[in-house]
Amino acid sequence: MRHRISRARLTAATAAAVALLAGSLTLADANAATGAPEAKTLKSVKADLTDSAVSGTSRAIDKTTGKVVVTADRTVKGEALAKLKKQVAAQDGKAVLKRTAGKFEMFIAGGDAIYTGGSRCSLGFNVTKGGQPYFLTAGHCVELGGTDWSESSGGPVIGTSEAATFPGNDRALIKYTGDTAHPSAVNLYNGSTQEITGARAAVVGETVQRSGSTTQVHDGTVKALDVSVTYPQGTVNGLIQTDVCAEPGDSGGALFAGGDALGLTSGGSGNCSSGGETFFEPVVAALEEYGATIP
Repeated sequence: MRHRISRARLTAATAAAVALLAGSLTLADANAATGAPEAKTLKSVKADLTDSAVSGTSRAIDKTTGKVVVTADRTVKGEALAKLKKQVAAQDGKAVLKRTAGKFEMFIAGGDAIYTGGSRCSLGFNVTKGGQPYFLTAGHCVELGGTDWSESSGGPVIGTSEAATFPGNDRALIKYTGDTAHPSAVNLYNGSTQEITGARAAVVGETVQRSGSTTQVHDGTVKALDVSVTYPQGTVNGLIQTDVCAEPGDSGGALFAGGDALGLTSGGSGNCSSGGETFFEPVVAALEEYGATIP
């Protein structure tokens, strides 16, 4: 069952496009005159690679190296790996391929546990819409789980899904229907909470924390933005990539920095014993689509 209510995603700087003094001719004019094709931007390279992506891969623009980093998990092998290598090699040096030892998967199995359809996910952030209380979680938790949510397996319903998107994006809006507290805070699993006072975009290099019902709280660093990941169930775009670990059941949980809400746990590879990489749906995008606010 698919629910959807309403939702653009680096063009390369061309200093050489300044008019050439000798002939008052720009680089763009020169290309047009000679018929030479203009170089592909990193954004278009990433888009092309995403359009032909195989399951178990991700694509992110690395502004430091000026390349699109294509990561393949351990499931990509044989013909699929050969195809991927050919696709990367065809990008005129603008893309590189790396491997990760884990498997890209969604972590279905805020921080607090929420249950639906026999599956467990994690609550992301409590929000308000039209003066009414809601919460955000991962869209795949709804699409692959169910629409009614409780705080315990088989417990009374506390909320019902109003909107969800997966794949493409990975976000969902759940309306509280039961009598339960819904503070604007994230569970730190040490007897305290972190108050959440607003939402913003993540920044590459910043230190962040993630709270989830399986592995509780872990921290790490934002590695890339606007990342596309191809899970077995489909491709999700516009994600935040970090080196914070996560495991099944952490899906939908909160990515935050101090009092700022940043993202909702989507999926990744590895675990909290060996480490890994994780991807998050940006909270700002979810709030904009759903017309919701924090707190």
